[in-house]
Amino acid sequence: MWQQYSDKYLPPLLEMGLQFLQTSLRILLVVIAAYVGIRLLRVALSRLEIILIKATESSEIVPGAAAQRVRTLTNVLRTIVVGLIWFVATLTVLGQIGVNIGPILAGAGVVGLAVGFGAQNLVRDLVSGFFLILENQVRVGDVAIINGTGGLVEAITFRTIVLRDLSAVVHVFPNGSINTLSNVSKDWSAYVMDVGVAYKEDTDRVVEVMRRVGAELRGDSKFGAAMIDDIEVFGVDQFADSAVIIKGRLKTMPLQQWNVGREYRRRLKKAFDAAGIEIPFPHRTLYMGEASPAFRLAVQDNSGDPAPRH
Repeated sequence: MWQQYSDKYLPPLLEMGLQFLQTSLRILLVVIAAYVGIRLLRVALSRLEIILIKATESSEIVPGAAAQRVRTLTNVLRTIVVGLIWFVATLTVLGQIGVNIGPILAGAGVVGLAVGFGAQNLVRDLVSGFFLILENQVRVGDVAIINGTGGLVEAITFRTIVLRDLSAVVHVFPNGSINTLSNVSKDWSAYVMDVGVAYKEDTDRVVEVMRRVGAELRGDSKFGAAMIDDIEVFGVDQFADSAVIIKGRLKTMPLQQWNVGREYRRRLKKAFDAAGIEIPFPHRTLYMGEASPAFRLAVQDNSGDPAPRH
């Protein structure tokens, strides 16, 4: 009887045990493969991070900015790829234990399609933010003009950029809606000025005074450290209604152009006053023509008879 029982039930049990063992080994191999893949991914991203930091830090003005940007990007890539690896491993394990993953994949595709249609703007913002950070177009602490609105960049995420203008108003821009972006403080800044002097002044003398004031400012212990180069005077740029316009430029460290420019204008005003150079104000001269007669003025005396005077 035992022999009949053994011949009838033992082979199926052995076969089931063998299948269970094979399935367990396959699942274990899938988990090991996923774990090894994640470890290799982390090593590869770490080496890529080091290479990118070394390649970009030489051109960085702010120490540590390149490393922070590269680490942000690699962390995002690591999170996305690790999630994808575990998703594939989970589906593979479910397939090994006999679960039909076809409906799961179909459902995931439908859900992904629905989310894609419903979150088009969000996906656009995330993609735009990724490349915005990758290309180092703007950083926290920069002064930027976005879609015509200027301000200090207070925060950058993969979805939005936050600006605070001079009136302390906070502006939030989704990355996908940014049409124009102008960075005022990328690597170095400039203070461009139009200096107006009277038409009677010698422009060469004016340029000489401007260069002298610029040299004195660069030699200053406080403001000289913020200047990258000597003042650039481009020369006469425009004949305005009441003044001759001379254009110049001061190259400074990022975000220092306004402080340096204000101090330069203060010193230039004093230098012009000392040199007798006139800074004109808007005025008009009325010209009556050569044939116009002189005005006749009459003064009424006490008797009431007018006494004409020329």
